[in-house]
Amino acid sequence: MRSLVIDVGTSGLRAAVVEADASVSNLHYEECAPHSPVGGLVEFDAVAMYTAVKRVSLLALQSGPVQSVGITNQRASAVAWRASTGQPIGPAIGWQDLRTVGECIMARIEHGFTLAPNQSATKYAWMLANYIADESERSSDDILMGTVESWIVWNLTQGKHHVTDHTNAAVTGLTVPTGTSWNQNVIDVLKLHTHQLPRIVDTMGYIGDATDLPGAPPIHAMVGDQQGSLVGQGCISPGMTKITFGTGGMLNVFTGDRAPDSARRNEGGTFPIVAFSQNGALSYATEAIMLSAGTNIEWLRDDMGLISSSAESHDIASQCETTDGVVYVPALLGLGTPFWDYGARGSLFGITRGTTRAHIVRAVVEGVAHRGVDLVDAAEKDSGLSIAELRIDGGMSRNPTFVQSLANASGRPVRVSPITEATTLGAGFLAGTAAGQWSHLEEATNASTGATVVSPLGTPGISRQQWGEAVSRSRSWIPDLSALDF
Repeated sequence: MRSLVIDVGTSGLRAAVVEADASVSNLHYEECAPHSPVGGLVEFDAVAMYTAVKRVSLLALQSGPVQSVGITNQRASAVAWRASTGQPIGPAIGWQDLRTVGECIMARIEHGFTLAPNQSATKYAWMLANYIADESERSSDDILMGTVESWIVWNLTQGKHHVTDHTNAAVTGLTVPTGTSWNQNVIDVLKLHTHQLPRIVDTMGYIGDATDLPGAPPIHAMVGDQQGSLVGQGCISPGMTKITFGTGGMLNVFTGDRAPDSARRNEGGTFPIVAFSQNGALSYATEAIMLSAGTNIEWLRDDMGLISSSAESHDIASQCETTDGVVYVPALLGLGTPFWDYGARGSLFGITRGTTRAHIVRAVVEGVAHRGVDLVDAAEKDSGLSIAELRIDGGMSRNPTFVQSLANASGRPVRVSPITEATTLGAGFLAGTAAGQWSHLEEATNASTGATVVSPLGTPGISRQQWGEAVSRSRSWIPDLSALDF
């Protein structure tokens, strides 16, 4: 039995086949980056996105038929379209878009709702208000709204199914804290309409047939990208933790079946999320966020010219055993968990006349590692669980200096995923299990092999105390932005 996985990321998308032995084959990728018409706005062409999805899917299916389809996707990006034509009512809005900051602030002041501009809720409201001039038409049954997976499934099933799953619904800002259903109070305040939103279904289970693909294979899973990575790395027991180090960094620790009391940010700066669901039973996780991870390597390469390629960050950093006291705080976009300081800025400390290119590159690599440990500390505090091992994927997981730095700074073994993008594997596990490829999810995750384990060497480089001092000096650099709280 084989599963087709469609993986729609922020800057590109792929289709691949997950085989019965948990290997990934026939992977086809296309760049599909959003665009920014002005600063703070992030938009994308939803039709072009689906056209690319179908194109890479057809290429992957040239290897032979599949028995199930799994979809994993960037979360909280918003699409609105007409059911009658299948055409969007305007540009789709990416999750990074900041045009609704004011609406989020007013929702808290006037109604006590905690909404963030990177959630879908206020994006939907903005689209209705700005893309449809006739106010009476904004409640039309012909208008449908959803996140990326809803749009993809609607097209794959040729308009027969308008659905989302619990993992994606719960990060829109529009559900009750458990993520089980839409929150009518928030919907009413934002002047949205429940009949335009997708039906919430299980992450795992039969959803509908992908009649827009050859053979009309059944869709058996939808999952948000970070939850897909969590499953792809086998983190399905309480305390098991993964971190994806991509453009940003996302930590998820599996917490089990205990539902959260609130969807608000926890004391340590983490959030409760739905990990996955099956047969009406939901499993949960805690999420911590680093706003910039691989972005810092891109900065070294594209803007500073200190390295010629991302891979060279390892080569240059490994030329020195320590940073010789140089500390870098990777706050190019502010600091996420646990600080949530949007006015913090990237900082270099401890530079002397003897500081070399290698010291700075190593400081950047180690700085991202220390931010990873910040996430771990916050997740342990908020979840009440002990994190014994870190499982990682994403582009930076291929940097040996970074992986060793993370192990050293955290004092924990680090298990590196054999597949850089574990999201694809996770969606394949969920779809394959729902389709009967594996008898249960544990059997699926146990089938994956080839991970590399890196143990701490007891030489953490800069101390956690020194790191904390550097972070404190990088904070509140732009006071007005630091005052924002979502």
